[in-house]
Amino acid sequence: MIIGMFIFPDMTQLDFTGPYEVFTKLQDSEVTIVGPSAAPVTASGGLRFLPDRTIDNAPAFDVLFVPGGSGVGAIMEEHTHVDFVREQGLQAKYVTSVCTGALILGAAGLLKGYRATTHWLSLDLLSLFGAEPVADRVVIDRNRITGGGVTAGIDFALSVAAEIEGPDTARMIQLLIEYNPSPPFASGHPSIADARLVDAVRKAREPLQQQRIEQAKRVAERYCG
Repeated sequence: MIIGMFIFPDMTQLDFTGPYEVFTKLQDSEVTIVGPSAAPVTASGGLRFLPDRTIDNAPAFDVLFVPGGSGVGAIMEEHTHVDFVREQGLQAKYVTSVCTGALILGAAGLLKGYRATTHWLSLDLLSLFGAEPVADRVVIDRNRITGGGVTAGIDFALSVAAEIEGPDTARMIQLLIEYNPSPPFASGHPSIADARLVDAVRKAREPLQQQRIEQAKRVAERYCG
């Protein structure tokens, strides 16, 4: 089972590293990191990652994985990258994403007619690509598995592990990584956070979010119109 993890500049590193930690503990799977080129990929915040392969020499994936982050817009608007994701997704056994990586899957036409989730700020954008937005932390619809924002990547990856190697393996991995969250504050989602905090976050992210909306509309018109 080849798990192909597509990475790109300005991705959110935890979208990638959380699932990576889980996937590398699967017994019968091989994780391959694929970048746009052979050059190191710098995530938001500055962490750098070295791809194993490029989009030009990647093998066929059994599991396609795409993270999210501020670099999603640039990837969506680059047809070479979208074509790569589409081609991999059409033959993969599982098509998956965390956070706004779902928008890349959507741009590639891989979520049309599927239930899916993404970061709460971008959830409504999924409908532009023919997907049904669902405000859950992990959404499984047939062979599409999508996770919510950033930290949801661990929940997502354990769900994928259960699909691939069974719930017992997923439980063992959860125990090994001591995934037993007990957050210090009840503010991890707009459904439970103080309304003033949610409003402040929306306002702070408004410029980036407006840009993302415009990009998503352009891409949806180009690829899915």
